[in-house]
Amino acid sequence: MLVHDKLFIGGDFVDPQGTDTIEVISPRTEEPMARVPHASEADVDRAVAAARKAFDEGPWPRMSAAERADIMAKVSGGLQARSQELAQTITEQNGCPISWSIMGQVFAATMVLDFYTGLAREYPFEDLRQGMFGPSLVRSEPVGVAAAIVPWNVPLFTAALKLGPAFAAGCTVVLKPSPETPLDTYALAEVCKEAGLPEGVLNIVPADRAVSEYLVTHPDIDKVGFTGSTAAGKRIATLCGERLRRVTLELGGKSAAVILDDANLDEAIPALLGGAILINGEACVAQTRILASRDKHDEVAERIAEQLRNQVVGDPLNPETTIGPLVTARQRERVEGYIGIGQEEGAKVAVGGGRPDGLDKGWYVEPTLFVNVDNTMRIAQEEIFGPVLAVIPYDTPEDAVRIANDSHYGLSGTVWTSDVDAGLEIAKQVRTGTYTVNGFGLEFGSPFGGYKQSGLGRELGPEGLEAYLEKKSISLPAGYTPK
Repeated sequence: MLVHDKLFIGGDFVDPQGTDTIEVISPRTEEPMARVPHASEADVDRAVAAARKAFDEGPWPRMSAAERADIMAKVSGGLQARSQELAQTITEQNGCPISWSIMGQVFAATMVLDFYTGLAREYPFEDLRQGMFGPSLVRSEPVGVAAAIVPWNVPLFTAALKLGPAFAAGCTVVLKPSPETPLDTYALAEVCKEAGLPEGVLNIVPADRAVSEYLVTHPDIDKVGFTGSTAAGKRIATLCGERLRRVTLELGGKSAAVILDDANLDEAIPALLGGAILINGEACVAQTRILASRDKHDEVAERIAEQLRNQVVGDPLNPETTIGPLVTARQRERVEGYIGIGQEEGAKVAVGGGRPDGLDKGWYVEPTLFVNVDNTMRIAQEEIFGPVLAVIPYDTPEDAVRIANDSHYGLSGTVWTSDVDAGLEIAKQVRTGTYTVNGFGLEFGSPFGGYKQSGLGRELGPEGLEAYLEKKSISLPAGYTPK
């Protein structure tokens, strides 16, 4: 059993202030696999103080952006060098298939860091503007000390979504990983230390929800970046609103994939499934509502059912596995509860619906497809966060847009068609923050975030950097010429 007995605070691994620990449970064996310190409020105080000192007195925000970028490039390279180790660690913590972990859990994180490394070198942190009364210098300055709170499904990637722009801006960070997946942050800390990140720029405090709330409300935190459930996001938004604290929230989703009648189903269905059951369906951007016309509904449903029957469910460390165990027993109970709710509501299970045979250990659920689904059903409206899909019929493309928009969420979506222009028209009408025509994925140079209850603000792209910057206008005398 792996044991870590220290926390990374102030540029070094230090003894925690308390004695509480977090036991990391393997989702495939249901046995303890590691133990780490549970950060106390005193540890959070120490971490925030280190970040505050590093921001107020340290070199990081005073370096040139290019100097920060040089260190960020070393961090990315260090993570890439440990990619196999990191991928296996994350898979062992959360059950994500190892076949997806290398790219989706590790290299995606380094790609985010690489994007912000490049952006830091070219972003105009100062802009001299000519005004009515004289020139003004508009500066983009780091917001200060940021709290970064990340979930268990893609822990390193969501950390990079916050660390990349925060580091590029010159902010310092207190990172709070999920208690289910704290182990990869130890490798992250080691890599940052080896890369020469100044002490106090990154501090890591694994903890539960109560300590997270203490971090969010800490008086020396200037900005909060959170990825997680909509319920938790509402609470964080309330706390930040009471303090007029800057906040970005990347929350839940219930995304719709619209299959138009002219789509090539031989190509569309396999590609769509990649965006529907990634990370065992435990993804905020998962395409879990699949909209097909009434004429094509049965054919689409059968093709998806066939794809789900062919999924390899099992040990996530096996490269052949495509569906691993859910992260916790609690999460499996949630997913199984929704499968029961769907049946009670009158939807029909076309495939799956239970636990896979021969896997008595591990929190496994069969990939499940519901048909005869109405969009008003709870399984079509509420985020399940597991490998559970629903095929919903529509009458016309306009009806498909209406159904796609009939949701409290607005995070992602896709449309599948042989006519890209028609797909683009659909994309323009669906109220989500990201959308793809004939594919699934994120462009790291473009903003990512949600409409409605899917969040506030944006990550990725220049917009992600701007969330960690404050704008300052300095008015200068008429005729001033900069040196």
